[in-house]
Amino acid sequence: MASLERDQKKALLRFDYPIAQIEKGYTNRTLYINLSDNKVSSKPVSDEMKKIFTGGRGFDLWLLWNAISEKTRWDDPRNEICIACGPLGGTTLYPGSGKSIVVTISPLTQSVMDSNVGGYFGPYLKFAGWDALEIQGKADKDVIIIIDGDNGMVRIEDAQGLPRDSHLLGAALGEMYGEGNPKAISTVSAGAGAEYTLMGCLNFSWYDSPRKTFRYKQAGRGGTGTVFRDKKIRAIVVKFSGMTSEINQPADFGSLKKGGRAYTKEIKALDPRQNEMGRVGTTHLVDIMNDHDLLPTKNFRFGSHPDGLNLGKETYRKKFHRGFDGCWMGCSVACSHTVKDFVLKTGPYKGQTVWVDGPEYETIAGCGSNWGIFDPDFVIEVNFYCDTYGLDTISVGTATAFAMECYEMGLIDKTATGGLDLCFGNKDAALEIIHQMARGDGFGVTIGQGVRKMKDLFAEEYGADPATMQDIGMESKGLEVSEYVTRESLAQQGGYGLALKGPQHDEAWLIFLDMVNKLMPTFEQKAEALHWFPMWRTWFGLNGLCKLPWNDIVPEDNKGTPEPAKVMKHVEWYADYFSAVTGIEVEPDDLIRMSERVYNFQRIFNLRQGFGRRDHDTIPYRAMGPVTAEEYESRENRYDTQLRELDIMDPSGKSTEQKLKALREYRESQYEKLKDAVYKRRGWTPDGVPTLDKIKELGIDFPDVVQLVSRYQ
Repeated sequence: MASLERDQKKALLRFDYPIAQIEKGYTNRTLYINLSDNKVSSKPVSDEMKKIFTGGRGFDLWLLWNAISEKTRWDDPRNEICIACGPLGGTTLYPGSGKSIVVTISPLTQSVMDSNVGGYFGPYLKFAGWDALEIQGKADKDVIIIIDGDNGMVRIEDAQGLPRDSHLLGAALGEMYGEGNPKAISTVSAGAGAEYTLMGCLNFSWYDSPRKTFRYKQAGRGGTGTVFRDKKIRAIVVKFSGMTSEINQPADFGSLKKGGRAYTKEIKALDPRQNEMGRVGTTHLVDIMNDHDLLPTKNFRFGSHPDGLNLGKETYRKKFHRGFDGCWMGCSVACSHTVKDFVLKTGPYKGQTVWVDGPEYETIAGCGSNWGIFDPDFVIEVNFYCDTYGLDTISVGTATAFAMECYEMGLIDKTATGGLDLCFGNKDAALEIIHQMARGDGFGVTIGQGVRKMKDLFAEEYGADPATMQDIGMESKGLEVSEYVTRESLAQQGGYGLALKGPQHDEAWLIFLDMVNKLMPTFEQKAEALHWFPMWRTWFGLNGLCKLPWNDIVPEDNKGTPEPAKVMKHVEWYADYFSAVTGIEVEPDDLIRMSERVYNFQRIFNLRQGFGRRDHDTIPYRAMGPVTAEEYESRENRYDTQLRELDIMDPSGKSTEQKLKALREYRESQYEKLKDAVYKRRGWTPDGVPTLDKIKELGIDFPDVVQLVSRYQ
């Protein structure tokens, strides 16, 4: 395939465009492609659009809002995939400035999904002339889309003959279109698994010049890859060769350079003494989570395991290939590690030697400890196949863990699993599930529909108890829970249950503030945190930035500041960064207001699609407390002490079932009270809908928004 020549490909459409000059981080136009009628056009970006939506995720949401209706389903041709970077994205002088944000209607949630990802695609898309890309419609046959920023040209071409899986496809496209310069190419692709499941992810590539191989990061959450393949897109290719440090044409290059140097110097000095992101990446979290009873084990039943450290940082320190691992130019955090010369033991590439990107913490926890498996090489193999097949490791991990527990509890048997002994710890069965997802056969396809659909199917087909599955099925809004045990942190329960797209930790990660450090004992303090942190974290997605430099490497004097969790020195640096690029002078509070506009707009978008109210902000009880007697008794002293100290009941002489019931009633009531406090702080009604006063205050009171929100006041 690597020898396939470009002139063998059949061009279905060509669109020529003038290459735009970037002005203060913006190209001031977006690219629209409709695959149903082979239409390509350019849309202007107005000053008002920049003022209200900033960029990145904000632009994606605005484009999607105007393209679909409340009746649009994920597999409707009207649904779009929107990809954007942001005004700060693509800066080579500041760490973590290479993010892309994908927005679509999700196959798992049927509502708005946003997913952020590293790699070079978003910056290259902007430098090729476009602040955002929106793709609508469905092609008649598999196609690739080429955006050539060197020559000002968009082409849609027949994908016949190209590989399906991403590790082969990215390399083939790099050779075909790189013209001897693979560094100029970045691709988006989804493998075979995305075709047969609802949890397909997108692989965003970059070329690792020292290692001479293409590397990948994933827009994993919510089935973005499934939508991609439903539209019959095999890949998107962007080409750009003219990189410079001033390419964003910042308003104040001197200030930008000064700020970037200070940030980079701090990271290089402090990261080796703090989390070692540059050496072990997010694997350092495994040790911490295991120590604090927060590492999901056997479908979140437990939070630690004696073998947990087999999956920890010291293991992967030895396995990761040494060398620079930034997923964007100039990122001094350099946390995107890789395993070299891994020999695959199963599947279609058995016996082949490959590079494996990662694993990251979420994959290790989701597809390791949560399956009761503590073999690091097994996790590496799962990581490779999920990536190349285009499968989200979080959803695969959590959904498979749910199926394993259902199997062990007798809710389903081998009739359902197709003969697989799907118990916790069975590595062969777990890998077979993943290969089935890519082949489109067996029980893997069932798991690939997600936890919510499995709950309905197991009840209808096998008579499984719906109430039990509701308690142990770790999903909210249809999205599988990411890999943290939240039962001892009410604030983090809210961080999952109140997240707009579903239970993903990128909105609010408050476990340590709440559970370990006990810095927010009141509902009002928790509500304030569940306002500020989601707004702040949203801001990174508006601008094309990674969150890790903000709080994974912190100033040495940070603990002595009034609000150390916010790392305000860095927040101020980001305000300076935005000002230096855009020329708009801002303070930290202005950054929060930018996000608040987009965040509330996305909540209203969910409302339009039939969601976005109080009833949709629920979480399974296992995210709040122990479901089974085994779970309670494994931490009996902890729970008995809570019953006594919180004046819930005197546990003396009470049965485990009585204690479980009393604790559950208390914890469920606490979660409802938290909702009330958060809604009030955010300026929402008790039903979780932004008020008319709030949308007017934020300047998002468009006529159709006012009309929609008025129905729920």
